[in-house]
Amino acid sequence: MKKLYFFLPFLLLACKSNIATVSEKASQSDKPVEITYKVEQSDVSDFLKYLSSDELEGRETGTKGIEKAAVFLEDFLKKNNVKPYFATYRDTLTNFKTPAYNIVGVIEGTDPELKKEFVVLSAHYDHIGLLKNKQADVINNGANDDASGVTAVAQMAKYFIETKSNKRSILVVFFAGEEKGLLGSKSLVQKLKKQDFNLYAQLNIEMIGVPMKRDYLAYITGFDKSNMAEKINEYTGKKTIGFLPKEAEYELFYRSDNYSFYDVFKKPCQSISTFDFENFDFYHHPSDEFKVMDIPHMTSFIQEFLPAVTQIASSKTQEITMK
Repeated sequence: MKKLYFFLPFLLLACKSNIATVSEKASQSDKPVEITYKVEQSDVSDFLKYLSSDELEGRETGTKGIEKAAVFLEDFLKKNNVKPYFATYRDTLTNFKTPAYNIVGVIEGTDPELKKEFVVLSAHYDHIGLLKNKQADVINNGANDDASGVTAVAQMAKYFIETKSNKRSILVVFFAGEEKGLLGSKSLVQKLKKQDFNLYAQLNIEMIGVPMKRDYLAYITGFDKSNMAEKINEYTGKKTIGFLPKEAEYELFYRSDNYSFYDVFKKPCQSISTFDFENFDFYHHPSDEFKVMDIPHMTSFIQEFLPAVTQIASSKTQEITMK
């Protein structure tokens, strides 16, 4: 998470593969989308454990640690047959002093017309690296921030590759430079704009490693800016998304990589999170480690979102709109 200044000291900024089934009635948005694919808890655990490991030294943009993370993400996309969007998976940042890369893949839509539209699934894979002062643990592992979000996006990408259930094309993006001021998303969005990129919507995943004690699974930033929350709940048939007052109070919509896309495209671009300022004490702290992540919760989170991302990627019309 990019630091949120002027407020609290730590804030959020910023599977066995089965075939997915989508009922005809669900495609008309009157019933939840039915999914039979199961997200494997071991896949979630293994992915997150490496991405937040000490070996990556906190994944600060421009370091050897984030380079290892980039290779890991490239290998994951290649292994799962997600094609690179550019000539390679690496998208070089235009606004950082040393070589740094977003990792960008694409899953082509199955519909001849709808595949011209894109849904962006994204999360930032950078974190804040090593502490300068000497203490027992100097590695800011960033398990929740935001290796958890990257894990969710990776598993969603795997789902779409295996089920071919997306009529629209999906851009899979792992951003660098978020902690430096949303640099990765700011750089990429300018390139996409020049290509006349046809964006439908963006779902950015931020800090979903621990559950909230609320009557909904997650909250969305910029709740009132679009009907995305309403449509996600319609697609899942549950109260998946709720309104978090602190999100509005601290204007979190402007604090993560979704804002870079909204600022340029003026389309529904929002972040999903379960960090509610009460359930996690280790924001930008060395104790943000794999061992404090709730893997069953993360697995359930991804599973519950599959009907929503499926319908977003496949509805016959653009059902998600700005208000």
